[in-house]
Amino acid sequence: MQYDVIIIGSGPGGYVSAIRCAQLGLKTAIIEKYKTFGGTCLNVGCIPSKALLDSSEHFHNAAHTFETHGIKLKDLKVDMPQMIARKDDVVAQNTAGITYLFKKNKIDSFEGVGSFVDKNTIKIAKADGSSENITGKNVVIASGSKPTALPFLPVDKKRIITSTEALNIKEVPKSMIVIGGGVIGLELGSVYARLGTKVSVIEFLPSIIATMDAGLGKELQRVLKKSLGMEFLMGHKVTGASVKGKTVTVTAQNSKGEDVTVEADYCIVAVGRTAYTEGLGLENIGIKTEERGNKIPVNAHLETAVPGVYAIGDVITGAMLAHKAEDEGTFVAETIAGQKPHINYNLIPGVVYTWPEVASVGYTEEQLKTNGVKYKSGSFPFKASGRAKASMDTDGFVKVLADEATDEILGVHMIGPRAADMIAEAVVAMEYRASAEDIARICHAHPTYTEAIKEAAMAATANRAIHM
Repeated sequence: MQYDVIIIGSGPGGYVSAIRCAQLGLKTAIIEKYKTFGGTCLNVGCIPSKALLDSSEHFHNAAHTFETHGIKLKDLKVDMPQMIARKDDVVAQNTAGITYLFKKNKIDSFEGVGSFVDKNTIKIAKADGSSENITGKNVVIASGSKPTALPFLPVDKKRIITSTEALNIKEVPKSMIVIGGGVIGLELGSVYARLGTKVSVIEFLPSIIATMDAGLGKELQRVLKKSLGMEFLMGHKVTGASVKGKTVTVTAQNSKGEDVTVEADYCIVAVGRTAYTEGLGLENIGIKTEERGNKIPVNAHLETAVPGVYAIGDVITGAMLAHKAEDEGTFVAETIAGQKPHINYNLIPGVVYTWPEVASVGYTEEQLKTNGVKYKSGSFPFKASGRAKASMDTDGFVKVLADEATDEILGVHMIGPRAADMIAEAVVAMEYRASAEDIARICHAHPTYTEAIKEAAMAATANRAIHM
């Protein structure tokens, strides 16, 4: 069968690219090795983790803030099997939605492992041992990523687990160790901490969410420790782990070189993700992956060294974010169709879905200092926000960074209620190269959380925030 475009992988990058290709009139096929579409994000990543985050946040609020609101409950308890079942239903709804969209857009889908025979021919190896070949003028590699393994710490998927298994624990553990203070570890750790689990985070670096603005990591660590009782072992190098019965023992060395031992019911290994490029047959078409992270090199058009073969999402350089992959999927589809799309990688926001949420776009203060850029900074705390006081969400702040000479916004960093949604205002402003004064002079509805963005912009413009 001959196609204009064949896409390997149906995660956010792959399925969005397929739909956009079909919209542009290209005959499109997509290959997925699992029985459901959506990749890591919809099946064992973004969507199920957010379902559990929401459920656990409801429980935590019921246990800790409802009485202050005048809502009295008794005999409050967690029904973990039901919480997991609801999460599974949310996943099923979303994956079914992708199936519907493929049919609507007349996209041919194939179940099996796709690999290159040559640059235009893809072999689909099926679960029953059979295979078939399809051909296409263009191929898009969107095979995603998998949890990074530590060679000295084998995952048994029972007590030493990855983020995938952490989504299906059927009881509330008494204790849990999270190796890695990044987005995945903190989100899953906070799920169980809200339900009553004692969570210990072991991080090699001196700060959590280390790729984001330093102020965000410092504030998030403070809040998670205060509100959820999470323990943080910073600057600790994990050296091994063992399981005896139902207990995991993790060994580490602190910054002084001293040995540290931590025990818990479960240990989540969340030290990042690695591009999933094995089994694609890249060697058959002369594509070599980079040594670090198995990434596939691409040019400015996201085309590999082989003409007509593109790669997007987690398999190429850059942040491993679903929305980055979606934008790249659209970019490649429009490029193949002869259009001239663009992506501004500096304006792809990053989000941590803890509570408070953390969101960031543009340059951090650390980057601006390193690059020698003269800037001005304005911050506004949520404890000064009327809306945040009303909802009892007063932790966190918004920080706006602007060019010292031109006032153009260079970065916006926030930790607070609904930061994941509010960051879009900053992205829009920065796409249009707005100044801090532009944001300061836009009328924001009152009372809203977004007023904090306006106040921070006012503080950056002329140190004239009204409510602090």
